[in-house]
Amino acid sequence: MNNKSKYLENIKTKPNIGKRILAGFIDYLFIGIFYFAYIYAFGEPNNDGGYTIYGIMTLPPLIFWGIFTIGFEQWFGASLGNQIVGLRPFSINGINRELTFGQSLKRHLLDLVDMFFFGLIGIILIQKTERNQRIGDIWAETIVLKNEEK
Repeated sequence: MNNKSKYLENIKTKPNIGKRILAGFIDYLFIGIFYFAYIYAFGEPNNDGGYTIYGIMTLPPLIFWGIFTIGFEQWFGASLGNQIVGLRPFSINGINRELTFGQSLKRHLLDLVDMFFFGLIGIILIQKTERNQRIGDIWAETIVLKNEEK
């Protein structure tokens, strides 16, 4: 039995569905507020009565998303939403429980898939997978635990 298997034997996860939904809502509420404020402040009026950004001006919202999700996990161990609700993602690689940059990137690149149709895909996966993982967690080899479970 390798270190990864030994480590995984001792981990008992819980779905924490309500907390995970609230954490995602908090994170994407802040991201959405930034996005709409930025578009309104720097966008050009379009034919639909809204605003549009083009070219290099599309980078700041993407950078903000990366800092607010991946950066927060790297610097503080969890996104703002997860910190508020008392959850934290951990690596299941058995070597180092802290997330690598690559793991954080993988987790959040699939946020749109996990949150598709009001989060139904993520909710179903969290409830049905052995370690209560959404698709981003499965790809990144991470789990999400309450702070006191670590």
